[in-house]
Amino acid sequence: MKITSTEELGKYIKDKRKKQGYTQKEISDYTGYSASFISQLENGKSSVEFGKALHLANMLGLDLFVEER
Repeated sequence: MKITSTEELGKYIKDKRKKQGYTQKEISDYTGYSASFISQLENGKSSVEFGKALHLANMLGLDLFVEER
């Protein structure tokens, strides 16, 4: 899937989390990231820390790729 915005990435992460049956609180407890960070990421806030977003995506079983156009 081609992601072109922070909103799309956040929605994809949120959908994946929900499909796996996790709440934001459970992810927060497991990762140590605040629930507000997870909410901001899932809502597409563009200034969230990329390293944390990448870690969270990987934890949910998502791999991110970069390829040239």
